[in-house]
Amino acid sequence: MFANWTNVSVGLQYQDLLGLVLFSVLSTVTCCIFLFINGTMLFTLRSKPLFSESPCYILLYNLLFADTAHLAQSQVLYLLAGCRIMLTYPACGVLTMLANLTTTISPLTLVVMSMERFVAVCYPLRHATVITIRTTEVTILTVWTFSSINVFTRVILLLNFPFKDLQSLQMKDFCSPESLLLDPTSALFNKVFTYFVFVSAGAAVSFSYIGVTIAARSASKNKASARKARNTLLLHLVQLGLSLSSTIYNPLLTAISKVLDRIILLRIQMFLYVCIIILPRCMSGLIYGIRDQNIRPVLMYNLCCQCKYLS
Repeated sequence: MFANWTNVSVGLQYQDLLGLVLFSVLSTVTCCIFLFINGTMLFTLRSKPLFSESPCYILLYNLLFADTAHLAQSQVLYLLAGCRIMLTYPACGVLTMLANLTTTISPLTLVVMSMERFVAVCYPLRHATVITIRTTEVTILTVWTFSSINVFTRVILLLNFPFKDLQSLQMKDFCSPESLLLDPTSALFNKVFTYFVFVSAGAAVSFSYIGVTIAARSASKNKASARKARNTLLLHLVQLGLSLSSTIYNPLLTAISKVLDRIILLRIQMFLYVCIIILPRCMSGLIYGIRDQNIRPVLMYNLCCQCKYLS
């Protein structure tokens, strides 16, 4: 999910240090730019009653908050690995458990957003009574609770490891979620839970898209609204695929490491980190900020004002 430096730690003395430093700087600058945009987007979604009192915008805020937090955590872990800083197991556990929390929240929020669009198109008369601020808040709380249970289970499995038998709590590998899968049970739980979320979320979003597509074809009125909802759901499906693409990061690196030398692997690893980890977490703010006619003017105004303030 994050930079898996364990596979190349043996060959660190052969890596191109200048290229590593350059890429670290570029990725950090890029990450800071997107964090700035996402932060402005979060501020925008709390700046007007239209956004703070609308269920769809409340859900968007939750999605964007999780993506922003995950982006920041990913870059912190990447820089720690790039600087060759070894953490203790407790410190690494806190960072990775927070990452696991936000990783789960994003796809689940996309599922809820898809279902909201499904109800809006297929059951327009019941939308106002079913999708309220109250039910939206309860749903978001349920998403966070489910994600927290996942983290709590991982902590219990981690505590079952006999740390008392270790000479020191200092880690020998760089910190990443995979480095804390210390026994087969933890690895199995991680695999099963990831597959469960992927299949369930994909099925829910696909079902919503199919339902809205059928409604759009059969509707005699509001075809434009149904078409817009269908495009939104298709966007959600793409976002879901991007947010879950991090699950193939380490298996892909493991397969590549068997056929390429360490220096080429390191460069591919950097490229995949940007494409699979950074970019998917930046898509929500950019897409919705530009696409939504209500958000776009307010977001551009806030961005311009903040840029002038910083300059």
